[in-house]
Formats: sequence, C-alpha cells, structure tokens
Amino acid sequence: LAQFSGKALIQAEPDASSFPNGGLRSTFEARGYTAWDVTSPAYIFDTENGSTLCIPTAFVSWKGEALDKKTPLLRSMAAVNKAASRVLALFGKKHGYISASCGPEQEYFLIDSRLFHLRPDLYTCGRSLFGAKPAKGQEFEDQYFGTIPDRVLACMMETERECFKLGIPIKTRHNEVAPAQYEVAPIYESANVAHDHQMLTMTLLRRVATKHGFVCLLAEKPFAGVNGSGKHVNWSIGGAGVGNLLEPGHNPHENAQFLTFCSAVIRAVDLHQGLLRASVASAGNDHRLGANEAPPAIISIYLGDMLNEVIEQVKKSGSASSSRKGGHMTLGVDTLPVLPKDAGDRNRTSPFAFTGNKFEFRAVGSAFSVAGPLTVLNTIMADSLDKLADELAAALKKNSDFNSALQSVLKDILTKHGRIIFNGNGYSEEWHKEAAKRGLKNLRTTPDALPEIVAKSSIEVFERQGVLSKAELESREEIYTHSYVLAINTESKLVAEIAKTLLLPAALKYAADLTPVEKTKSGGKLRKEVVGLADELSAAIDALDTARDVTKSDTHAQAKHSCDKVLPAMLKVRAAADALEEIVADEYWPLPSYQELLFLR
Repeated sequence: LAQFSGKALIQAEPDASSFPNGGLRSTFEARGYTAWDVTSPAYIFDTENGSTLCIPTAFVSWKGEALDKKTPLLRSMAAVNKAASRVLALFGKKHGYISASCGPEQEYFLIDSRLFHLRPDLYTCGRSLFGAKPAKGQEFEDQYFGTIPDRVLACMMETERECFKLGIPIKTRHNEVAPAQYEVAPIYESANVAHDHQMLTMTLLRRVATKHGFVCLLAEKPFAGVNGSGKHVNWSIGGAGVGNLLEPGHNPHENAQFLTFCSAVIRAVDLHQGLLRASVASAGNDHRLGANEAPPAIISIYLGDMLNEVIEQVKKSGSASSSRKGGHMTLGVDTLPVLPKDAGDRNRTSPFAFTGNKFEFRAVGSAFSVAGPLTVLNTIMADSLDKLADELAAALKKNSDFNSALQSVLKDILTKHGRIIFNGNGYSEEWHKEAAKRGLKNLRTTPDALPEIVAKSSIEVFERQGVLSKAELESREEIYTHSYVLAINTESKLVAEIAKTLLLPAALKYAADLTPVEKTKSGGKLRKEVVGLADELSAAIDALDTARDVTKSDTHAQAKHSCDKVLPAMLKVRAAADALEEIVADEYWPLPSYQELLFLR
C-alpha cells in the first residue's frame, strides 16, 4: 500500500545537482528542498494518459538560499505589505493585508506544425535565423481587427477551456498586429497566483496548439520585419479596507493617498531604472526592445495628461487644486450611445505607463516568467514606501499638520525624481537625446543591462527589504549572463550549420543548373548574381566561424564578445542568405518562406 503523508506535501527533497545555481553551491552539493506554497492553489493536471496532482512550491538550497523565482516573489510581496502598512498607518487607515496584484497579457504566434518542422532554426531556437521579407507583412495592418481564422479560434477556445479547469481567469482573446500573432489576457489576481497561472497558460498554449496542427511560438522576435511579442505586466497594490491604492478616483488632485503611492512609484522607478531594465534583459528580448514596435530600452514613466498636470502642480506647491476631467463623445448616430471619454489618451511607446488605476510594464518579453519583473517592482516599491514613511514621520515631528507635512514630502520626491516622467513618443530620436540630458540610462543590450543586478544600489535595496541576499543576486546575474552566452552560441552554430549544409548547396546547385542558359542575357546575369551572393555567403560563414571561435575566460567578457562580434557576424550571413532566397528558384530553396509561415494557417 503506497502512502502519501501530509509531511511529504509540505516538504520534499529533490535532487538539485543539475539546477542552475550561479556559484551558490559546489557541483558535488546536490541537496535542495521544496516547500508547499499554500497561497497558490494546488491543482490536478489532466492529460490523455492520466492525471497529476501539482503542488505549487518554493525551491531552496540546503543553506536556505532561493534557487527559484517563487521565493523572492513571496518575500517581495511580504515587503510590500509591511511598507504599505507603515504609510497607511500614518494616514490613520485601517486595512487588511496589502498585496501586489498582476494581470499579465500574453502575445504569441501560431505556426503550422508541418512548416515549423521544416525549419531547424524554429524548432531549435524558437525564432527564425533566416528569412527574406515577404511581399506582404503587416503593412496593411489588417490582422489586428480582422476575423480570427476558424482553426485558430478553435485552438483559442480549447485553451480557454483548459485554463478554466485550472482556475485561470482568462478574459480576452484577439488578433495581434503581426500576421499569425495573437494575444490572451486574464483578469487581475494576486501577483503570486497570477505568476503561477501565467506559467500554466504558456504550457497550455503550447500543448493545445499541437492538437490543432499548430506550434505556439513564445519567442520575443520569431520573425524579422514584423512585430515581436511581449508580455505586458499590469501591476498595482491594494487590499481590503483601502481598495486599489493606485486608483486616482474622480478627483485625483484631492486624493492624497493616491498621490502618495503614485509618488512612491515615481521615486522607485527613477532610482532603480537600470534594475527594471535588467529584469527584462535576454538575448531574445534584445531583438524587440527599441525596435519601433516595443518600448525603448530607456525606462521612463507615462502618466497621461490628467495625472501629469496634477503632478506638476504638486511639484510647484506641494498640493494640487484641480485636475482635468473626462468628457463625453457623441458619435452623431441616434442608435449609438453617448460614450464616456477619458481625460487623456494612452501611450503605447512607454515602457512603464499609468493606465487608469495601475501601471503597465510593457517591456517584459513574451517568453519570460513574470516573477522576476514583479519581484523587482515589489521590492523597489516597498523600499520607496519605507523611505516615504520615514520622511513623513520626520516631517510630522516638525509640523503636526498632516497635510502640510505630506505636501512637503511629496513635493520633494517629485522634484528630485520627476525626470523619469515622459509623455511623448518613446520611439523618437529626440527622446533618446532628451533622456541623455536628463541622465536616464539607455541600456541597449543584455550585457549592458545585467550588471545592474549586482550594482551597489540594487544589492542594498534587496538586502534592506529582505528579498534577496548579495550572494543570491550575484548567482542570478551569473546565470543570466551565462544563459545569454549559451543562447548566442547556439544560434551562431545553427546559422553556420544551416548556411553550410542547406542554403549554400542550394544556391550552388541552382547556379550549376543555370550554366546551360548562361550565354543568354538574362541567364548570364542571374547566374552571375547567384554566384556573387554565394561567394558573399561563404565569406560571411568563414567570418562567423572566426568570431565564434574566440573564447574569453570571463563569462561577462564572453557575453560582450557575443554581442559585439558574433551577433553582427550572424547578421551578415543572414543578409547574404536572404538575398539569395529572393532570386533562387523556389524549388531549390530548402526552407519554408516567411510568406508560407505567416499566412498559411
């Protein structure tokens, strides 16, 4: 008789020897512990072959160091509760547990599985390493509000049913702007549960897609020339008795509580902009950030016209006397209702935008776990609230009038950290110049961004809030840097392999078959062009091999070399190959084209 005790549920000891640890343990040290996270619902995962009881767990080393993403997230949520409670106590508010909430949107591509399996780059790396621009991409912008194809809709609906079985509150589904790109989004939940549900959603998207003859691509930039995929993390904090602490209400200029918590966000993002950028850094997301389709690598906050006017008033005098009101929109047709109109528009170019009663962190990559960005947001917010509480308590000792003391504190915060607010076009070159004048960081690549994890300010804030130790941060920075090197190394090897064994032979075979017609004007011109590009491709492959063979003793130096030397060499191979794809006869070319991949579904 097999028995399953409650003790086995609460704690287990899996083998942690092969788990990435970033130097936290020696290779021979294998012990790790899982601990049941009772705040996230256990569930039964059904498959055709049976059912599995799944227990959401934290995972730590024998010394108690966090090896996972759940433990830091839970620690950060505890820090938010503690710090927010301090501030609310100064307001005289009675409240329950203050929790961070999250609603992560998920963008993804659906590709026909038969075509997918003819592309070694897609099934190995999750993104295409070659592909000429098709005659039609997303220029018509007819995908976004177009009808969802029946086969895709069937896949979406089954995914939703599977999500509902697991308690995942899926709310919306729609086409995205790129061909073959779609989006799904849930209702707001506690950040920890939202994270677990989001990981499950990605699993279900992949699993259900195969049943409908699709492959779900979650890579940030699977196809060049069309939009990549993000994971917009909608985030706020609140709790019973006080509601959503980022809800401005009808008169935000009179809402001192909202202005206080909003000011704490502004301070947190300004002080730790580099850390936020590092939380979304990866080899895949580098292809997307700042590419005139996603938020730029420069972190800034968009507040909107209404809230920005209120903040400007507070910066000048410590208080605000008015705020812009929304209106109503009459559409000129009796059968259509009069629509309420918001006081300001939205800004899709901002990496961190206020969207009514929450902030939307738009720079998160589609393949990411949201736990990392949420842990950073919660930690820096908790630290900012602690600092605000200290300053407000000190001000109250000098001035017993609460409103006057609060006004002086908020004015000081917004004056010091208002540079992070930007309501314009984040894609523009003018903003890059303006951001540099303001002293904002522009961390364009992952090797530029990851050192921010172990910067002095980052270590101090994480240790002060009890979320991650210096050793735990250093391990993560080492793991992410090594992962970046591995990703580029894998892609560069595959680029060379595909080019040598598939594309170059196809081009040379085509050139040889053109020999009989070489003496004709058109045949001679075409053969000369094919041979010239084939030589260019061969030379680019040699240059890539040379760049890839360079090894550095230090992981960080290797990451920098991969970024500065290997990636550009890969792009030169691709440029020659894509040019060949446009002139080599279709029957010779061994890879399905972008046109087939993006439009056959």
